[in-house]
Amino acid sequence: MGLFKRKQKDSDERTSSLDAPVDGVDPLAQVQEQEAAAKAKPNRALPTKEQRAYFDRIQSEAGNRIAGSRIRDALESSGLLPSELIEEAIREGGEEAAVVRQTLVQQGHISHDDFMEALADGLGMERVNLYDVEVTPELLEQVPKKVARDYKVFPVRYTESEIEVAIADPLNIEVTDDLQRILQKAVVPLVASEDEIIKHYKRYYEGDEIIQAYDDVVEEEHDKLFSDEDQYTEIDVEADENVPAVVRFVDLIFRQAVHDRASDIHIEPTKTHVTIRFRIDGVLHEVPSPPKKWQNAILSRLKVMSGMDLAEKRIPQDGRIKLNMPDKKLDLRVSCLPSIHGESIVMRILDQSSVILGLEDVGFLPDNIKIFAELIRSPTGVIVMTGPTGSGKTTTLYSALSVLNTPETKIITIENPVEYMLDGVNQIQVNEEVGLDFKSGLRSMLRQSPDVILVGEIRDMETAEIAIRAALTGHLVFSTLHTNDAPSATTRLTDMGVKPFLVASAIQAVIAQRLVRRLCNHCKRKEFLQDVGSIDAIGATEEAIQNGVELYEPVGCDRCTTSGYRGRTAIHEIFVMDSKLRQLVIRGEASSRLKKLAVRNDMRTLRMDGWKKVLLGHTSIEELDRVTAADT
Repeated sequence: MGLFKRKQKDSDERTSSLDAPVDGVDPLAQVQEQEAAAKAKPNRALPTKEQRAYFDRIQSEAGNRIAGSRIRDALESSGLLPSELIEEAIREGGEEAAVVRQTLVQQGHISHDDFMEALADGLGMERVNLYDVEVTPELLEQVPKKVARDYKVFPVRYTESEIEVAIADPLNIEVTDDLQRILQKAVVPLVASEDEIIKHYKRYYEGDEIIQAYDDVVEEEHDKLFSDEDQYTEIDVEADENVPAVVRFVDLIFRQAVHDRASDIHIEPTKTHVTIRFRIDGVLHEVPSPPKKWQNAILSRLKVMSGMDLAEKRIPQDGRIKLNMPDKKLDLRVSCLPSIHGESIVMRILDQSSVILGLEDVGFLPDNIKIFAELIRSPTGVIVMTGPTGSGKTTTLYSALSVLNTPETKIITIENPVEYMLDGVNQIQVNEEVGLDFKSGLRSMLRQSPDVILVGEIRDMETAEIAIRAALTGHLVFSTLHTNDAPSATTRLTDMGVKPFLVASAIQAVIAQRLVRRLCNHCKRKEFLQDVGSIDAIGATEEAIQNGVELYEPVGCDRCTTSGYRGRTAIHEIFVMDSKLRQLVIRGEASSRLKKLAVRNDMRTLRMDGWKKVLLGHTSIEELDRVTAADT
């Protein structure tokens, strides 16, 4: 267990320094004096509830000022960042260390590890790497599962009288006090990132249980199946005695997918078995498969859950599943497609809890955040997101809607299907069976006096014309298109049959988006690239071509399952219309000419935006090559 060199620091001194009064005033001490005086003199009244609430609020504000000051001092003493940048990050992110870290790391000013080291040094605490901790059942027993989850802590070392725990917010002394009371031991807090703690909690308190159960259910039930496969296809899903095992297996598929951060679940029957694959960070990974004889029961279970016609196996069907997980609600868009070996089902996982993202969380670089924020504040016009399926277009648009979602603004959306639920927004689900399509729904929406409209997708001329005329009559309209780049959206609309002068007048901007895998912060490795051909091929600057550049490359470790990547970020191309571009659109010029003019006016292409993220260490050249073409 002696994996770390402890920094000798008296914990009582740390606690007393955090409890020190601010500006010479200690609100808690004032309340305690009043209570002591009241006990000594029974006729003296105790503080009222209003007084206690006031003093609690003052104490909380004082604690926040202390926290912000401690973060500032820790980062300034490290010498890694200028004081102005630190002040700005604290103003934007508040006084929580995790939020400040996220702000600085995502903007590329400091690495995750450097931030945690600086915070630990500044607080006089030990920085712990949880991946170096030897986790045993005895260690996990020291902190109950509920306590670890509620307080976001993870045990590291322990003795009979003391326990050391990794804590997500080392400045929150209330957590330490509560843990000492609950665990009945002296608690020594260690600095660790919230991401590490959450991942270890899921892996050791939940994850192994899920994976083991997933494997066990396949082996446990394999020999219980009928020998006649044709007879198994006619099983009544709700009545047969084997159904509980199938139901449990399907539930475990969902739990495992969430545990692995999957965005899609693919269930594909083949001649000899049933393949199950999860799409994680845009790449498919195969997981343990069920027996072939389970195929029909699993498909039937999923079709029943998603509201599909169980008897219909000849035509494609679409459905939706709503799941209540222990800590979140999930929506699954389900697509069923007949194939020669049975029906193939693909489920897109929509996490309702993660839709409200800040614009920086979506992946916009700081200068693009400023441009996009100005665009969505426009009172009128059409803003179009383009990109292939699964490129995060809807997530980006909902991030914009969440910024605009105030009591003073009426927002209506029409989608097929409604992917995310957003409080305060009127959302319409397309239902073509009853005649509610994009065209009719959009016409009716305009009679509801909206300020902002989101049309899930522009698919035909009528929908495009209604959306454009809505923008020209005082509405801000968001929508999506499928094009290779941003300038091509204008020619696509004219190809649909919309008059060029309408397109030129209504379109405010087009944003193209792609998702690239993010390099694992734990194992990525620096590499100095001097090959002129390689640098020039990815659209680097003349200076980079002449002097070479320092980049990062993927390596692979336990955190990223040896892939070298963990999570994804977006790259963008923001095509903002101006008078010259509008003239070209009216004349029907090719999108390639529009793009050249936009680039001369400082538009960054997808490739150029990706190059900036390569320089910041967010992704790699190989990943950029995988996602973008040389001319983008």
